Amino acid sequence: MDTFGILYRLTDWGDTHGEALEGLIEGCPAGLCVDEDYVAAEMSRRAPSDDALSTQRRETDRVEFLSGIVDGKTTGEPIRFRIPNVDVKVSEANRYVLKPSHASYTYMRKYGIADNEQYGRASARQTACRVVAGAIAKLWLAERGVRITAKTVSVATPKREGDSVGALVECRISGLPAGLGEPVYDKFSARLAYAMLSINAAKGFEYGEGFRAAEMSGSEYHDLQNPDFSFKTNHDGGIQGGITNGEDVYFRVAFKPIPSVRYDRETVDFEGNPVIMKGSDRNDLCVAPRVLPVVEAMAAMVVMDLWQLAVRS
Repeated sequence: MDTFGILYRLTDWGDTHGEALEGLIEGCPAGLCVDEDYVAAEMSRRAPSDDALSTQRRETDRVEFLSGIVDGKTTGEPIRFRIPNVDVKVSEANRYVLKPSHASYTYMRKYGIADNEQYGRASARQTACRVVAGAIAKLWLAERGVRITAKTVSVATPKREGDSVGALVECRISGLPAGLGEPVYDKFSARLAYAMLSINAAKGFEYGEGFRAAEMSGSEYHDLQNPDFSFKTNHDGGIQGGITNGEDVYFRVAFKPIPSVRYDRETVDFEGNPVIMKGSDRNDLCVAPRVLPVVEAMAAMVVMDLWQLAVRS
């Protein structure tokens, strides 16, 4: 599926090796002021930098809005946008190599294609579309007092130069009303988990006390309330019974090391023959910090979508 969301929805297409990425945002109400400078600033957070862990691929990530926005305001019609690719280079050395812990093998088994250049949808470049839709959602939510902020908690230490590393990211959503989320299959927490685990390289998700809750007793864990219903603690991470309770929602996402490294690795090709995967500086060595606006964007889309579902129900 290339669509995320129910009422506030993003559909995107294109890949890292093509001419451009494009997307369609549905469900954004008319009259929202879209600050294109803000959208550009969000895109620049995701764009490559001079950081030692960042890719040397240089993309401007300039967003062209093609419909749905007139004179800086949404019209209520679908918002179509385009992000040109300006620095595309095909890696002939690794074109037919099965990259370790990459989508190469699984895409081959699913689609029957033995060519890495045709697996561009597996690239993290696709997340640029998410940042566009997330930026617009964040503008809509900001008008309602909601703020979403992600930060890097930790980055692993590489054992050798040019190695990739994993990272842990934490995100906090403040200003949420109580009552968002459905009690069974569309729990707020479940939709958040689905959103976060759809991000490239995501391997784990927890909210509130998360896995630490398995080591706690009820007397330690219970979020007791005062006579005015305010909470004394927030171990539940702002979600109870799958529905927001008005406290801050906070969660963490664990990301694995990026498959591509900057030194040669032994592997096999699409026919099972032993080959060498050549090191390259065209990939990041860690998802952080470029993944932070992506995490925020996915959270914003979940919140806006469930907010609209709550209003409709």
